[in-house]
Amino acid sequence: MITGYSVETIRAAEEALPELLESGELMSRAARGVARLTAGRMRERGQRRVTALIGPGNNGADALFALARLARRGFTTTAVCVDPTRSPAQVEAAEQARGHGATVLTGDGPQSLTAISRAEVVLDGITGIGGRPGLPPFAHAWVEAIRDNAWIISVDTPSGQPVTGGRVVADAVFADETVTFGAPKPVHLLPPSEAACGLLTVLDIGLDLSDAEPAVVRMTADDVADLWPVPRAGDDKYRRGVLGVIAGGESFTGAALLTVTAAVTAGTGMVRYVGSEAPTGLVRAQVPEAVIGEGRVQAWAIGPGLDTTAEAKGGADQTATARRALDSELPVLIDAGGLDLVTGPRAAPTLLTPHAGECARLLTRLRGDGTEVTREEVEEAPLEHAREVADLTGATVLLKGATTLVVEPGRGPVHVQQDAPTWLATAGTGDVLAGVVGALLAGGLPVATAGALGALVHGRAGTEANPGGPVRALDVARALGPTVAALLRDPGA
Repeated sequence: MITGYSVETIRAAEEALPELLESGELMSRAARGVARLTAGRMRERGQRRVTALIGPGNNGADALFALARLARRGFTTTAVCVDPTRSPAQVEAAEQARGHGATVLTGDGPQSLTAISRAEVVLDGITGIGGRPGLPPFAHAWVEAIRDNAWIISVDTPSGQPVTGGRVVADAVFADETVTFGAPKPVHLLPPSEAACGLLTVLDIGLDLSDAEPAVVRMTADDVADLWPVPRAGDDKYRRGVLGVIAGGESFTGAALLTVTAAVTAGTGMVRYVGSEAPTGLVRAQVPEAVIGEGRVQAWAIGPGLDTTAEAKGGADQTATARRALDSELPVLIDAGGLDLVTGPRAAPTLLTPHAGECARLLTRLRGDGTEVTREEVEEAPLEHAREVADLTGATVLLKGATTLVVEPGRGPVHVQQDAPTWLATAGTGDVLAGVVGALLAGGLPVATAGALGALVHGRAGTEANPGGPVRALDVARALGPTVAALLRDPGA
């Protein structure tokens, strides 16, 4: 499991090591790690010239000390500083850098901008985790001077991007890679700011975060064996979990087949399907394990391909069953068409699984103030909008996309998963995800855990269905069983 922490938590962990902090040992460890990584990257790329952009804070000192080490290793090094006399640490770092042959420049004069424009590698030490979104005024000319093919390595965070994650700032640094200290911060793991960080390396500088609450959590393959509901001797289909599926209709018959197939293949004890005539016939023919009609279930998956206004035979009965499920005390996953039935909070465990467009429509309706939320707004700030839906409904929200977010009401940790190949952006894969996560809910997993774990396995199955190439949703559903088996057997496979 990968965990990211807030600035406040990182600061507290640093302050818990006063001897290392006051002696400069933490800074030394950070600079040593940055220098080692940068030297390796430059040798790998056949590059010799590196320029560090040094802001006024400790992050600038980290970068300047790293530059001194690079100068000692024989690289052609230049520091462009806003003011290297602002802190004792920067004074010492500048002296070390000059002592090893580095050029130390101040301000944004022609010499400084020329040095930046000639750099093959740029070390970004303008701002750190205490910085606000947007570049400080002195840095605009610096960043504009960086040539297009320069390799940018940000120290701790890309300067000007929001450390708390979220909306990308256009007039800021977009790094090719970022070196951070102790643990990732939200900017490194949350969309869309994650994209501005490039490749992420986390350096262990000795911070103790074992008792700290993370701000961001990302499950990895190693977590599957610990969390997946594996049947025990003596379990029967009811103990393993029965999932009720209300999906599909006369217009979207395939959604029913995809959701039911996914739930069965993911390992739920039994699936009960409720639908109109055409999708019911399809499920009967293709998924003989499924039981048709209402009955005892441990959880419901409602909504893929569902038209709550359908007047075809069986459509009204299907919607009525969905409403009864929502009135029950059972866990319910609500997707796609089922989101039209969401009007407010529900007391029982609930997971909403919209994509960006559905999230926008849901918010427009739930706000009730006449303002329209657009898909583009959700995509620009996915966490912000997912949290708003969670707070308005009291439900956990799984916001689907290239990066999947799972958030609970309030301000607890956000689960972030990025396991799927881009080929998975195809019709029907959301229906498959509903079946996987529904199976985990029926198996007794907490709502947020089921959402994040289901997203991880769904993404892995998308890769396994046709590694490196296009994939159809039904193949993803059929790949779930072998994918789970492989992850349980060998997470690194």
